[in-house]
Amino acid sequence: MAADGLPLGVNSGFGKALDPEVLRQARRGKTLALETIYRMYGRSCYNLALRIIGEPATAEDIVQDVFLRMMASISRFRGDAPFGAWLKRMTVNSTIDVVRRNRRIDGADPEERFATLASESSSAESRVDAWNLLMRLSPRERAVVVLHELEGYTHKELAAMFEQSESYSKSILARSLRRLVGAKTGGHRTEDDPDDE
Repeated sequence: MAADGLPLGVNSGFGKALDPEVLRQARRGKTLALETIYRMYGRSCYNLALRIIGEPATAEDIVQDVFLRMMASISRFRGDAPFGAWLKRMTVNSTIDVVRRNRRIDGADPEERFATLASESSSAESRVDAWNLLMRLSPRERAVVVLHELEGYTHKELAAMFEQSESYSKSILARSLRRLVGAKTGGHRTEDDPDDE
């Protein structure tokens, strides 16, 4: 059994079990232990941030921020949850902070973004490519889709992260999924669609 309560056989993503000695050394600020943690979880942090943000440079910045925060707070890690889950939560929080900050800067409104998407055309190749489809959504929309559909966060958790109501995240998710399905099938919504009422 690992220091974080996971079986030592788990070896992928945030589910990787952290060796108890590595955790002990990291809590003491030992560089080698911190490097080991980075090698174990850095790629998972980057991939999660990239799926939400869609910009490699920004995802790299988020990973750097997460690991700086992790180093500053690892001595307070209580082990109530697996270490990977704790680090994943830090990654999600940092990514959502960037989404919020960018929204204030660019003033992007999900409703406006959907109207813009309706007028954009895409090649047949991009309609079947999940990555390209996700990149057609704004960072906020992508965050809701990725965190709810791929990472398993509830609408209550999303509401707290975005400082909005649960109905807000439900609305963003429903519209984003409709948009993704429409883009994949090449369909376009009209004003007469009953789902828009």
